[in-house]
Amino acid sequence: MPITDTLNRPLRDLRISLIDRCNFRCPYCMPSEKYHHAYQFLDKQQWLSFEEIVRLARIFVGLGVSKLRLTGGEPLLRPDLDNLIRQLSMIPGVEDLALTTNGSMLSQWAPRLKAAGLGRLTVSLDTLDETIFSRMSGEKGSVKDVLEGIRAAETAGFNSIKINAVIQRGVNDHTILDLVKYFRGTEHSVRFIEYMDVGNQNHWENAQVVPSSEIIYKIDAEFPLQRVQGTQEGGTSEIYRFKDGQGEVGFISSVTKAFCGTCNRLRLSADGKMYTCLFATYGMDLGKHLRNGASDELLSDLIRVNWMKREDRYSETRSELRHHSHPSPKVEMYQVGG
Repeated sequence: MPITDTLNRPLRDLRISLIDRCNFRCPYCMPSEKYHHAYQFLDKQQWLSFEEIVRLARIFVGLGVSKLRLTGGEPLLRPDLDNLIRQLSMIPGVEDLALTTNGSMLSQWAPRLKAAGLGRLTVSLDTLDETIFSRMSGEKGSVKDVLEGIRAAETAGFNSIKINAVIQRGVNDHTILDLVKYFRGTEHSVRFIEYMDVGNQNHWENAQVVPSSEIIYKIDAEFPLQRVQGTQEGGTSEIYRFKDGQGEVGFISSVTKAFCGTCNRLRLSADGKMYTCLFATYGMDLGKHLRNGASDELLSDLIRVNWMKREDRYSETRSELRHHSHPSPKVEMYQVGG
């Protein structure tokens, strides 16, 4: 039976982090000065097994979840990922099965993902400028590899891919139109994301945020836009269509236009902790209960109670919370996906 939280938001979307490791070192997520070669990530035994993930997914679907998104870290680093996708795709009630990746390994993975039953792909690509991309990936990635991955995904049958671009003032904001021009006229859609204060490592300042309104103005001046959809039913993007019919772009404005009021997402870390907000401090340890022999009924009750008392709305109260003398630490983005 569907459940709602204290703000009457239903549980619909589960984001499952498969691994806490990544082959990139993006400064806004996993800066290399902290996440270096000697950093201690989770032991593999701490990761939820595929059997455990599928079991929990079935329980979540029983509570109203219809969308599953696989994240990381970088989920394509998880061995035999297609076996998990195959199992998740067969759960009755799963209407949307998607995966978010940095795209660097997509060339070899795309056919296996499609064959296993993955429905949709989102690829992170902050810029087409090789020099800037290298800097934004911690000198670990290349635009060439990501674009090859997108082409491989097209060949495999992924016809409409979301391209996520986090925009930072003074870093990649001058390359916005490059992304628009490259993907305009295709079935793919670029989603421009306002730079957020996720985690504790990126030294975020509001001055680094490029408001979506500014990005829309810049694109519209070159390629006239028409707004076709706002954030609704738990969606995060405002969608604009090119007036000449050459596709669409989206804008995720969680800083300047918070959408907490319709957020229906829950996140599960690679070791089984459940977080009710991307900016949460604490997560309930479902993995511990699961490995201590908890029944499906107990796990379902734990999830239900945790969601029903949920009152998170960080993006709506960001300014107030950030002015506290001792702001609470937040879960890192690589632990729970975006």
